[in-house]
Amino acid sequence: MHDLGLIAKQTSDDGCACCAPATGTTSAAVASATDAATDAPVAEFGVAGMTCSHCVGAVTGELTALEGVTDVSIELVAGGVSRVRVSAERALTADEIAAAVDEAGYDVAELPA
Repeated sequence: MHDLGLIAKQTSDDGCACCAPATGTTSAAVASATDAATDAPVAEFGVAGMTCSHCVGAVTGELTALEGVTDVSIELVAGGVSRVRVSAERALTADEIAAAVDEAGYDVAELPA
């Protein structure tokens, strides 16, 4: 085996899940409502740690894979708490939302007031 002289880079705990591990999810931060125009269940919550469109794509992909999800919209706040709104044909549980966000590598978080 030949040494290529490469050095492993240690990532810090801050930054997005693209380069740092998630610390855990909090399902209590998910609020449920109903869209007045369509009468469809809507969940709104924060996601901490996203910094770029790749992060948004990862979270969107995991949430879209949940049964009954019809739309996912994310207002990215790079490095802060991004607002996520999920519309679905059925009410989603906080636990399944938290699991999907965790699978993408991020944490559900309280939205700022």
